[in-house]
Amino acid sequence: MAAVICGSLAFDTIMNFEGRFSQQILPEQLHILNVSFLVPSLRRDFGGCAGNIAYSLKLLGGTPLPMATVGSDGAGYVARLKELGISTEFVREVADSYTAQAMIMTDLDNNQITAFHPGAMMQAHVTKIAARPDIKLGIISPDGRDAMLEHAAQFAAAGIPFVFDPGQGLPMFDGKELANFIAQSSWVTVNDYEGKMLSERTGWSSAEISRKVKGLVVTLGGEGCEVWTHGEKAVVPPVKAAAVVDPTGCGDAWRGALLHGLEQGWELARCAELGNKVGALKIASRGPQNYTL
Repeated sequence: MAAVICGSLAFDTIMNFEGRFSQQILPEQLHILNVSFLVPSLRRDFGGCAGNIAYSLKLLGGTPLPMATVGSDGAGYVARLKELGISTEFVREVADSYTAQAMIMTDLDNNQITAFHPGAMMQAHVTKIAARPDIKLGIISPDGRDAMLEHAAQFAAAGIPFVFDPGQGLPMFDGKELANFIAQSSWVTVNDYEGKMLSERTGWSSAEISRKVKGLVVTLGGEGCEVWTHGEKAVVPPVKAAAVVDPTGCGDAWRGALLHGLEQGWELARCAELGNKVGALKIASRGPQNYTL
């Protein structure tokens, strides 16, 4: 069975700053911020949430169907997906536009500063979701605003259970819109910062949100994650990485593992446990699509 993965395909330009942002930025001077960071190393990777999640799910033996857009410069990314054996059925090219681009700079404390150009991603809503016998579930990950709204409604209309994981796209939506996402979805996953924002904007606690869906997961980075079901919380412990090399794409690796577990019919805590293991493997490698299981 297949999983539709709604999100971005992007080229990631990844840079390492051999210092700490906190030592270069003066808090009292933020109103006139003018800083430059020397980045001795730079690389360009295939990235974007849909691409990274699909990569993770494929490694675990799943059948990912990324639903995303690329620009006129995206032929190389489409070829990459085909080489990995990942379907490009729902990948559409948008002429006269660039593929989404993320410029990511990481310091010695694994803090990150990212600049993101959405490009073709802003047309992702044009592709539609419909019921199909081989499609078992889906995920709404960070994408264009219209795409996230419309694809969630289309999943619900088609009777396809899906994960709502808004990630960095969460601030685009007000409380009413977020409440509607929750009402349409089967599972909700956020990190601890996003979880606080989600609760603040909806007025619902984590326990209350978990009663409206099959389950809520709040990831806590190196502290593991909270799994909420029926208003009750369980803590899934972290998995220590062999080395901390690059955090880019760890969340997407976790999402791919979550989808795999849900496809197998596992309980949510077991899905989260696998996500922690895969995330630990990812963080020990360079690049969001350069690790193995």
